[in-house]
Amino acid sequence: MSDARRLAVLRAIIEDYVAMREPVGSKALVERHNLEVSPATIRNDMAALEEEGFITQPHTSAGRIPTDKGYRVFVDRIANLKPLSQAERRAIQTLISDPVDLDDVLDRTVRALAQLTHQVAVVQYPSLSRSSVRHIEIVPLGGSRLLVVLITNSGRIEQRTVETGFSVPEDVVGELRARLNEVAAGRPLATLADRLDTLPDDFRPEDRDLVRTVLRAVEDSVAAGREDKVVLAGTANLARSAIDFASLSPVLEAIEEQVVLLRLLSEMADDPSSGVSVRIGHEHEHESLTGTSVVSSGYAAGGEVMARLGVLGPTRMDYPTTMAAVRAVARYVSRIISA
Repeated sequence: MSDARRLAVLRAIIEDYVAMREPVGSKALVERHNLEVSPATIRNDMAALEEEGFITQPHTSAGRIPTDKGYRVFVDRIANLKPLSQAERRAIQTLISDPVDLDDVLDRTVRALAQLTHQVAVVQYPSLSRSSVRHIEIVPLGGSRLLVVLITNSGRIEQRTVETGFSVPEDVVGELRARLNEVAAGRPLATLADRLDTLPDDFRPEDRDLVRTVLRAVEDSVAAGREDKVVLAGTANLARSAIDFASLSPVLEAIEEQVVLLRLLSEMADDPSSGVSVRIGHEHEHESLTGTSVVSSGYAAGGEVMARLGVLGPTRMDYPTTMAAVRAVARYVSRIISA
């Protein structure tokens, strides 16, 4: 659609429908917006927009509401996302600052997103397939036990307790810790096993069984962490968002199935100009989500996108504000986990 006036009418309809939650008529557009044309011209534009599938009339004699196609045109023409207010930026910093660990970062993030957008917030854990080793720590626990801790560049931590069957000398623990980090630090987790295969050969024969036991703990930590998962918050916001209650139950069931959300997030890629991705209504492959929209953005560690975060809500959402909030939170999380 290239007609600037009709695009302005469509934008006005969407803004009023999002704000009022009611079908929008030509009289309301004349009263609320300075479109600088007659009511008759607006009615003609609305008729053309309806014929082209950008708006629809839900009931006879009612006003018009946007369709998924109309929302898509509106979203694609958002040239610049408005910056968050100082109060919104302070809220993000207050809610997410000074986290204890990665779990705490993501828990704070998902709650901040839900509060900022009044939608269902979802945050994906960093994918281990894209992560690399930051550090491997070996901590003697006394007697014959060792704690093996794997820390990734995204801040994700996996740990295993190892029972060696004998007391391990501190110098052997120190040598093994140093050699492990020499070989593994900075390496992608996907290739870590191959790098560690020959490590036992660097040690005395009597220490090699211990080395193999510790390496199995590291490999088990990597394997256990490969299961992707998401964190949710704000599910109750759906009940306040005017989604038809007949369709609310399947939406709730869909978002509770983490595989649905994981697949959806993995399919989304950020628009270079806005830094976010938006999936609207019937653009979803999952039928239960066709009454919703998802706005997401990737967050990164060391400049590499590790996972995604975003919100899910009704197609009748404030897209500019939601997109700006999701992008801002993703950038803030990126700074935290890259620190």
